[in-house]
Amino acid sequence: QVQLVESGGGLVQAGGSLRLSCAASETIFSFNYVRWFRQTPGKQREFVASLARGGNIVYADSVKGRFTISRDNAKNTVYLQLNSLKFEDTAVYYCNALELTTSRSYWGQGTQVTVSS
Repeated sequence: QVQLVESGGGLVQAGGSLRLSCAASETIFSFNYVRWFRQTPGKQREFVASLARGGNIVYADSVKGRFTISRDNAKNTVYLQLNSLKFEDTAVYYCNALELTTSRSYWGQGTQVTVSS
């Protein structure tokens, strides 16, 4: 069973930065995509960023220019750098790994990001 463990969340002032990590229990090249989502109470989980096996990156419009997704293959870890944080970025951030051949989708437990205004 694949495990994803997020870390790096916390409380930060508006304009500040955080780096989230998503550590996988196996090589991240096992997955076609590793993605970040976020969710606030009462709302649906929202797409934030995606990193494909081949390196293609997609961002939600709301985070373009502020967030950066990257990976460290040797550590089986995908990062999400959050800069210029806004109050509305407050959410639980989840890591997701997707295997297209098996249609398997794995989720981490989430890490809380709180931005104070």
